[in-house]
Amino acid sequence: MQVVDFELRGEFIPLDGLLKATGLAPSGGFAKGMVADGKVQVDGQMELRKTCKIRAGQVVSVAAVRVHVLAALAAPAASDPLSSTS
Repeated sequence: MQVVDFELRGEFIPLDGLLKATGLAPSGGFAKGMVADGKVQVDGQMELRKTCKIRAGQVVSVAAVRVHVLAALAAPAASDPLSSTS
């Protein structure tokens, strides 16, 4: 089984958007069809909601591909002395 790590930028991504962003679907319409046809699982359960919110820590599976959704690493704050460029 192929494993893909996807770094989330924000609180969530819609399921159809994740499928398109990872290249598992060539378009948003195709992604919605995959979900409607019952070909997508979220955390081991079939998911039929095309735009359900996928959050960090969840696993999305399609055929022989498993996508691990990871939280994005936070950028250092401007007041952080380690982020200073001077």
